[in-house]
Amino acid sequence: MRCDASSWLCGRHVSVTTAAPTRSATGPSSFFLCSKPTVFCCTDASKDSSSTCSDTARPLYNPLKRRQSSHAPDVVRHWIQTDNQQPLSSQNRFTVASYNILGDRNAFAHRDMYRNVPSHYLKWDRRKRVICDELVQWNPDIICLQEVDKYFELSEILAEVGYLGSYKRRTGDTVDGCAIFWKANNFQLLEEHSIEFKGYGLRDNVAQLSVFEMQKAESRRFVIGNIHVLYNPSRGEVKLGQIRFLISRAQILSERWGNAPIVLCGDFNSTPQSAIYKFLSTSELNIMLYDRRELSGQRDCHPAQVLGVKQEISSPLTLIDGLLKHCWTDEEVRVATGDAESNLVVHPLKLNSSYATVRGTTRTRGSNGEPLATSYHSKFLGTVDYLWYSDGLVPTGVIDTVPVDILQRIGSLPCKKVGSDHLALVSEFAFTLDTNGDNKTAASSI
Repeated sequence: MRCDASSWLCGRHVSVTTAAPTRSATGPSSFFLCSKPTVFCCTDASKDSSSTCSDTARPLYNPLKRRQSSHAPDVVRHWIQTDNQQPLSSQNRFTVASYNILGDRNAFAHRDMYRNVPSHYLKWDRRKRVICDELVQWNPDIICLQEVDKYFELSEILAEVGYLGSYKRRTGDTVDGCAIFWKANNFQLLEEHSIEFKGYGLRDNVAQLSVFEMQKAESRRFVIGNIHVLYNPSRGEVKLGQIRFLISRAQILSERWGNAPIVLCGDFNSTPQSAIYKFLSTSELNIMLYDRRELSGQRDCHPAQVLGVKQEISSPLTLIDGLLKHCWTDEEVRVATGDAESNLVVHPLKLNSSYATVRGTTRTRGSNGEPLATSYHSKFLGTVDYLWYSDGLVPTGVIDTVPVDILQRIGSLPCKKVGSDHLALVSEFAFTLDTNGDNKTAASSI
């Protein structure tokens, strides 16, 4: 059986929401490729004033509690270059950043997730400055942000250093959304689409797709996707449906512009050990082999579990019982695969993760090469953010993440030099020899 993702896209109108600020700067700073700055992250030596203990009793060691040290070292995020020897079609390269910046409303609506974070680190006025400082220092060509509820404040700041932007707010009662920014002097926006998943029975999340052209003698085109996948760990079928829909749309847009290569950015709310990650990296998944509530792997990432304080071991009988209790309904199958008669969900792209491709050290990376953690608060420590790329591109470098032991000493994110509970991912891409260098000609009739 197969899932024809494009068949249910026909006749659907995708609304476009664009809000590009007027540039107030003379242009961006020097091209990112020329200089790879060392990026300093954060330390926090503040004491946890909420802890108390008896004078006569020695307190137990709690690895989840922030260490009260005034000599915590600075955390350094540095560039890692690839050892990939794949021939490149040109020296033209571009950098992409993906960053879930933690919406202002969410930061205070879920205060229990940030009980280890000093209140002044959560205030938007401060976090806004820290986030923009991070972005300006990394100087990416394309910026994809998630959980944005103060778009115009960010766009005004980024316009001063040469960025234009586009924003799509989520549907429903939520106020945050996704935003894409690009360097106006270096890239031309050719086409963009916004996706409201609610119109397809896939909740209130949204996504963006944009086609860019490099404004150089040897013009290159590529597609950028930006998504914030549904958080709810129990609704794996919705997560799969959203991702499948985004990939199908990206493929259609790529073909329209001469098979332009694709980069998909965002918070996918799924871990590297999950079935959803397997779907993204292998292009197919038999959903009947999994409990839909466990498709994302998020339930295994409580800091107590990750740091070894609390271990949860499931016996084979427990796993079988879980599968029997949570069988897939026809509607859940339809949402996940696009066809109630098909158990196989597929997508048409060959995708790889830039961070899994550019290997780091065991201090920051897991067994499959992905970061050990891109998000950290009192209820989660793990990786959910990715930069996926298609054929025609290869990552030439990434900014490495932060070692888990350093995050543990910090206690939680946000912190002094990180403005969100996520870490930004930044990767540089180059075009390979198999890229259709004539995509400009192939798309000239559009």
